[in-house]
Amino acid sequence: MALPRIMLAPNGARKTKADHPRLPVTVAEVIEETRAAIAAGADGLHAHIRDAEGKHSLDAGLYRELLAETDRAFPGFFVQITTEAVGQYSAQVQRDLVRDLRPKQVSIGMREILSDGDEAATADLFAFCKVEGIGVQHILYSEEECREFIALHDKLVIPDEVPQILHVLGRYSVGQVSDPTDVARRAAHFADRKVDWGLCAFGQSETDCLIAALALGGKARIGFENNLHHPDGRLADSNAARVADLVARLG
Repeated sequence: MALPRIMLAPNGARKTKADHPRLPVTVAEVIEETRAAIAAGADGLHAHIRDAEGKHSLDAGLYRELLAETDRAFPGFFVQITTEAVGQYSAQVQRDLVRDLRPKQVSIGMREILSDGDEAATADLFAFCKVEGIGVQHILYSEEECREFIALHDKLVIPDEVPQILHVLGRYSVGQVSDPTDVARRAAHFADRKVDWGLCAFGQSETDCLIAALALGGKARIGFENNLHHPDGRLADSNAARVADLVARLG
């Protein structure tokens, strides 16, 4: 399944309601935010789960609960889980989660899944995903990681003929503002390759970066995971408000 044009990322792993009261933490809140974002124009969900204390989790049972609820609320909707480690989980825990859960879609950070140096185990995981029909979006944080990804794809560690990629502009840091001029530079690494790619960007220039990505044939991932503000600096009322702002600017 191809990546959605506008994928909602409503919470991420780090922010809390202290950052924004509408940041969804529970399954019910994620469903509510997703429903509003769909009405605003989103056609996919990048889903994080939180434990009973509101902390980031890779618990397969919690993910099953979320996926059951999204299937019930939005049949056939694109829902992607994440294996993001956030410094809490090993590469093996991430690999085990995917094998246990067998989600339809998953995002995997290349630097995290290879953090233990076990390239063979990672190759086995990606082969398993291909056989099981699990769509894997590979998260790339830098131009260096783009080059490393291409090398791994050429070695068939990544076996997909048309791999899915997410370019991340910026980092989780106070005052981070991504640069829209970086979008074309990232995309250029794959100019001679068939890829299904998207982009997310930190900070107030998120919308400009996403518009640039869409203009180059990419997809957009938007939401409170990366940014809470509209381009003019106003705090967004909700994730749906960020989606609506992007859709309006796209015309």
